[in-house]
Amino acid sequence: MKTYVVKASEIQREWYVVDAAGQNLGRLASRIATILRGKHKPIYTPGMDVGDFVIVINADKVTVTGDKLLEKKYYRHSLYPGGFKEVTLGRLLETHPERVIEFAVKGMLPKNRLGRAMFKKLKVYAGGTHPHAAQKPKPLPL
Repeated sequence: MKTYVVKASEIQREWYVVDAAGQNLGRLASRIATILRGKHKPIYTPGMDVGDFVIVINADKVTVTGDKLLEKKYYRHSLYPGGFKEVTLGRLLETHPERVIEFAVKGMLPKNRLGRAMFKKLKVYAGGTHPHAAQKPKPLPL
């Protein structure tokens, strides 16, 4: 028996739309990461980007359990002395709700150039509309 390896010309990418309203953040992010990697396809190859595009709408209506809105923090540093900043999940949902889903999904993808290529196929929008109607996205069954 031979191991099948997909060629780049054989990859067919689909577009899926996900409504994040009322969805749990971690479970939604893991499902999106699976679609972006292509693990739902029989032609999945770990060293190739065979995943599909994912559009997420209503990112501002995602839910979390427990006290994560107040206790979960996101950190960054400006590389200047005293440039350490932190923001809570609740504050980030108020100001930039798209980033919450982006950070959660990005943490579940590979940390290399392949993961960065997969992440570019994720489109997140805070409202209920998106500009990708021409791609005719299908609803993603969750």
